[in-house]
Amino acid sequence: QVQLVESGGGLVQLGGSLRLSCAASGRTFSSYAMGWFRQAPGKEREFVAAISWSGGTITYADFVKGRFTISRDNAKNTVYLQMNSLKPEDTAVYYCAADQTGWGTSRQSAYDYWGQGTQVTVSS
Repeated sequence: QVQLVESGGGLVQLGGSLRLSCAASGRTFSSYAMGWFRQAPGKEREFVAAISWSGGTITYADFVKGRFTISRDNAKNTVYLQMNSLKPEDTAVYYCAADQTGWGTSRQSAYDYWGQGTQVTVSS
């Protein structure tokens, strides 16, 4: 069992930056791939980024390439999402998720555990 707790969300202006963190409980964090997803009001949840268990494989959604960076610190049981050049369309609840296979994927159904989410609001 893995419990995930996101933090770091908030209100930021157009062009600003935020760093989201996702702290995981459990001794097996280093074996899980981790993903970030988001859900905007009235829209379906969508993939943002994923990182494999070792950090060696990273995948991004096209709309965040060059602006967002996913990383992990297995010693701290934490995955991060650095978000730069934020736009109003990035406004959403951001969720982290853990994938037991360890490889990471954009498919939501592959993830076994989910956090409660953290709100990110970008004002224009």
